[in-house]
Amino acid sequence: MKHSVIPIAVAATRQRKREAPKGRRVQPHALAEVQALLGNASRQADLLIEYLHAINDRYGQLGTPHLAALAQEMRLSQAAVYEVATFYHHFDVVREDSDGEVAAAPSMTVRVCDGLSCEMAGARDLLDRLPALLGTTIRVIPAPCVGRCEQAPVVVVGQLPLVHADVDQVVAAVQAGTVVHVPAPYIDLAAYRTYGGYGLLAECVSGTRALESVLKTMEDSGLRGLGGAGFPAGRKWRIVGAEAGPRLMAINIDEGEPGTFKDRTYLERDPHRFLEGMLIAAWAVGIDDIYIYLRDEYHACRALLETELAQLRADPPMDNMPAIHLRRGAGAYICGEESAMIESIEGKRGLPRLRPPYVAQVGLFGRPTLAHNFETLYWVRRILEEGGEWFASHGRHGRKGLRSFSVSGRIRLPGVHLAPAGITIQELIDEYCGGMQEGHQLYAYLPGGASGGILPASMNAIPLDFDTLQEHGCFIGSAAIVVLSQHDTAVNAARNLMRFFKEESCGQCTPCRVGTAKALALIEQPQWDIALLADLSTVMRDASICGLGQAAPNPIDCVVRYFPHELSRGAAT
Repeated sequence: MKHSVIPIAVAATRQRKREAPKGRRVQPHALAEVQALLGNASRQADLLIEYLHAINDRYGQLGTPHLAALAQEMRLSQAAVYEVATFYHHFDVVREDSDGEVAAAPSMTVRVCDGLSCEMAGARDLLDRLPALLGTTIRVIPAPCVGRCEQAPVVVVGQLPLVHADVDQVVAAVQAGTVVHVPAPYIDLAAYRTYGGYGLLAECVSGTRALESVLKTMEDSGLRGLGGAGFPAGRKWRIVGAEAGPRLMAINIDEGEPGTFKDRTYLERDPHRFLEGMLIAAWAVGIDDIYIYLRDEYHACRALLETELAQLRADPPMDNMPAIHLRRGAGAYICGEESAMIESIEGKRGLPRLRPPYVAQVGLFGRPTLAHNFETLYWVRRILEEGGEWFASHGRHGRKGLRSFSVSGRIRLPGVHLAPAGITIQELIDEYCGGMQEGHQLYAYLPGGASGGILPASMNAIPLDFDTLQEHGCFIGSAAIVVLSQHDTAVNAARNLMRFFKEESCGQCTPCRVGTAKALALIEQPQWDIALLADLSTVMRDASICGLGQAAPNPIDCVVRYFPHELSRGAAT
C-alpha cells in the first residue's frame, strides 16, 4: 500500500493558515477609523448596537472592514458583530467586492412609510414616483410604520420626518439637504419645576409619603401596563421589589405597533412627567440602574432626552439617583416585546426569550427587572397626586380608568385622544375625532393596531378596553385605532398587515418565520384557501414563542369571520 506524502511546503502553508486569526483580516485604516469614532468610551459588549449606530451614522453604511475592526476593538467575535448588524433594519451592511473595496454609500436614504394608515393616504404613489425624480444616488425604500400615523403619509429624509408628504415636498427636502429633525418646543426641566415638578418624588424620598401608601394608591387606581400586555402596575412593583437586589428597570419606548404614536406625542410635550414617574417607580422598587429603550425613528425625542437627562444629572432631584442609560433601537418591531428589548439593550439580536423565568426574576443582565411602557410611568405623578380613586372613577360601560387612543385613518381629527376606558368606537369617532372625513362612512376598524384584529362597523358598540375584545377575536393592545371607510377593504388591510409581520418576524421560531410568509402568500392569491389558513393560524397561535407569531393571524381570521362578503366576491375557495 502506498502512503501519501504531504510536501513540506504544503504542510507549512497549512500550519500558517491554522496560526492565522479566524475571520477576515482587520484592515489598519478601518481600525483607526473605528478607534477615532469610539474615542475613550467603554468597550463593554452591551454597547455594540450604540457603536454600530455611530459607524452607520458617520459612513452611511456598515462596511465589513469596519465590522471586523469593531469586533477586534470590542473583543467580540466577528460572527457576533455581524449577526447583530444584519438583524436590524436600520443598519446597512455592505461587503467588499472582489478587489476588496466597499461600494460608496447612497448620498441619502429616503424611507417612505408603507404602514396601513400611510398606504391609505397615498404612500404607494410616493414609492412609485420618487426613485425616478430623486436619481440613482438617492436610495428610496419602503419602511414599516414610523410612529406618525396621524400625519400620514410620512416620508423620512435622512432623519427628518416629512408629514402629510407629497412629491414636491420630498424633492425640496432632498435638494436642501435638510436631514436632521430637531425637537419642537416642550416643557423643559426649569419649566417643569415651576409647576411643582419633582416635588412628589421629594415627598417619597423624604418619607413624607410612605412606600406602602404609594403602592396601595397605584393598586387602587387599577392602572395596567399601557404597552399592550395590561399587567397591573402596582402589583408589578410589589413583585419586583420582593426580589433580591440589585434590581434594574427597562423602559420600552420602542412603540413599533402600526397605528401607535401616543408615547411619542406625550414625550415630545412633557418628558419630565414621564421621568418623574420613572424615578418614583425606581424608588418604590429599589432600582439601581435604569435603561430607556427608544425607537430609532424618534430622532428628535432622542435629542430631547439627551438634553434633559444631562440637565437632570447636573441637578438631580434626589440623592443617589439611579444611573439612567439611554439606548437606541435600530428598527426592529420585535423589540417591543419585553424580553427581546432586554436582549437588544444587552447588545444582542432582539430574540424573545422563552419563559419561565420571567424578566421580573431574571431579566436585564440576569437581574430582577421592572419592565414598563412609557405611558404607564407617565401617569404615576397624577395618580399619586389625585388618588387612585380619581383615575378609577373615569370610564364608560362598566369599565374603569382613562385610555390614550392613537387614532388614524378616515377620521377628521386624527391624533392622540384621552378618553374614558370602555368608550365605543362610534362614541370615540363622534365625540373626539370630529366624525368621519367628508364622503367616508365607517366600514371597519382596527381596535388594537396591526395585531389587534379587524372589526366591522356593525360591531361599533363594543367597549374598548382590556378584556372586552377577546371574545371577538381581537384585543386593545396599546389602544391604536385605525379607521377604515367604504373606500377600503378588510382584505387589503390584512395583506398590508401580514406583509409587516413577515418582514418583522425575528426568525427565531419556525411557526412565525415560515407561518407569516406562508400566510402572506396565501392571502395574496385571488382565492383564499380558508381551510389551510385556519390550520396555519392554529399552529402559529399554539407554537410561536412570542406574541408576534401568536397574534399575526388575527387580521386574517377576522376577515374570514366578519367580512365573508369580500371573500365571496372571488377571494376564497
